[in-house]
Amino acid sequence: MRVGLYDATHLVVRRLAHVLYRVEIDGAPLPAGPVVLAANHASVLDPFFLPLVTRRPVQFLAKVELWRFRPVAAVMDAYGSVPVDRGRGDRDALARGAEVLRRGGILGVFPEGSVQGGAWQRGAAKLALVTGAPVVPVRLVGTGRALSRGRVGLPKIRIVVGEAIPVEQAKPTIAAARELTERVRSAVDALS
Repeated sequence: MRVGLYDATHLVVRRLAHVLYRVEIDGAPLPAGPVVLAANHASVLDPFFLPLVTRRPVQFLAKVELWRFRPVAAVMDAYGSVPVDRGRGDRDALARGAEVLRRGGILGVFPEGSVQGGAWQRGAAKLALVTGAPVVPVRLVGTGRALSRGRVGLPKIRIVVGEAIPVEQAKPTIAAARELTERVRSAVDALS
């Protein structure tokens, strides 16, 4: 991650988001140290809104398809994003995500995997279990309308940060990851 580029871009995005979308951030502060931010995913703009909950850099797990376009790939690399080959249990991506957390970083994850929604994937839970990092549920409200067709004006965006879910470092079994994923999904839904 190129920190100078991240900081400059984050400042511009923060200012634009507050001016254009009147972003309102509510909820708990993030704990110090490693954190998995797990949020709902309703818009391609969500990766720009989620980091607004902190001034610390947020790295993301992102679908590998984004690296097919050179300009997008350059941005993804500058931000230290981790490409994930979805649907095949990408162990390399999970190892790189775990390394971000072991260094005390923040890892942003959209467990739904796409803006179309669907079943929540267990990657965020696995990373939390492997590293013992807490999971912070986040609800992004209004981002789905931010790019909707036929809409005049810009919707107000609300970001609700839930209480951190403490996680004990443990083997990320399917059962443990499934249970933690369900806890996180319920916590995100409850923030509506």
